[in-house]
Amino acid sequence: MELDPTRTAVVVVDMQNGFCHPDGSLFAPGSESAIEPVTGLVAAARDAGARVVYTRDVHPPEQFEGNHYYDEFERWGEHVVEGTWDAALHDGLDVRDEDLVVEKHTYDAFYRTQLAGWLDSHGVDDLLICGTLANVCVLHTAGSAGLRDYRPILVTDALGYIEEEHKAYAVDHADWLFGETATLADVTFE
Repeated sequence: MELDPTRTAVVVVDMQNGFCHPDGSLFAPGSESAIEPVTGLVAAARDAGARVVYTRDVHPPEQFEGNHYYDEFERWGEHVVEGTWDAALHDGLDVRDEDLVVEKHTYDAFYRTQLAGWLDSHGVDDLLICGTLANVCVLHTAGSAGLRDYRPILVTDALGYIEEEHKAYAVDHADWLFGETATLADVTFE
């Protein structure tokens, strides 16, 4: 899979302390193990001249108060609360000033964020999507990208997960319905 780096961005989904660090509120060992492959993908993409986007799942403490139905704190417990260590990007990532950091409040990194406008203004069409959790925020972000006519490519060996079968589901679903999948070894730049 050869990509034009001038039209490509790596989208690193929610590699935050709350998910990737053993002291995090929703720690999953599969998310911690994704740090190294994610940083490898980012380094290769950056060396080729591709852009890098990091997303952060952040919840104001009162976000779900009075909601009719949608309440992530009820489903997952309190996590990645705004302003906390839990919500910060993991120290193992190489976040630079030129990278876009998108703060999101739902599973989908496009929902009420600047992501689509930023991608469009930088001429980006192809998205190498990695991060965590494969079957939650990664899958919803990739699906939303496909519906917006971006080319979402899930990098299968750079995905965090709670259970291995959750990752397998996300990869199969994305490949079947709205995107593509690739391994780190499959990804090259022209």
